[in-house]
Amino acid sequence: MRKSAYAIPYTALFLDRSGHEYPLMVRDLPAEEKPREKLTSQGPEALTAKELVAVILQVGTVKEEVMEMADRIIRSYGEEGILSEKDPARLSSEADIPLAKACQIVAVGEFGRRIYQKNETGFTTIRNAKDVYDLLVDMRSQPKESMRALFLNARNRVIRNEVISVGTVDSNLVHPREVFRPGLESNAVAVILAHNHPSGDAEPSSQDVAVTRQLIEAGKLIGIRVLDHVIIAKDQFASVTADY
Repeated sequence: MRKSAYAIPYTALFLDRSGHEYPLMVRDLPAEEKPREKLTSQGPEALTAKELVAVILQVGTVKEEVMEMADRIIRSYGEEGILSEKDPARLSSEADIPLAKACQIVAVGEFGRRIYQKNETGFTTIRNAKDVYDLLVDMRSQPKESMRALFLNARNRVIRNEVISVGTVDSNLVHPREVFRPGLESNAVAVILAHNHPSGDAEPSSQDVAVTRQLIEAGKLIGIRVLDHVIIAKDQFASVTADY
């Protein structure tokens, strides 16, 4: 007999007694479970990433309640990716949220990044592709393909974690100017690129290799060495190498 796998569809809906569906609202939650009240009474450590984003957003839109919106954004971008984004217009477009809300998220991320960068002892040291895979845990389950750049100082410590693109990684879309600009702003000496394969297969494609070669050559001219390009899948990773 064929056995079917359990399938639990994602939904943000509840059923009321009349049998009609309605979106989960913050007001439906017990007072102690509402994000702002929970933050006040229990502190920020008690909040999930979704709840923290909901506090930042404050309210939803006519079409989408704030908790539902926060959950969708986290699912699409990942916990680290959402605060690494520096372009409000791109975040607004990719996450399908109002520009004002995208600006709120980018502003919070930038503030935290500036505080973090003042304390170099908190920086992560990257030694190999496994370190990259362990650091970018949130990329393993993202439904969209995206590229990140880890900019390093002379001691291989991450000084900036940047979202480069969201969507298919293509040499026509990943322009060296967009990749290296954050590194120049941060005085980085090297960069490690990473992008995810939602399919679960970490095998580099010919396009992955072509993009890597292009960026390695651009990095030589700019003075920022491309150390690696790591492909991240759900349960595996691979390092892209270019032969010359």
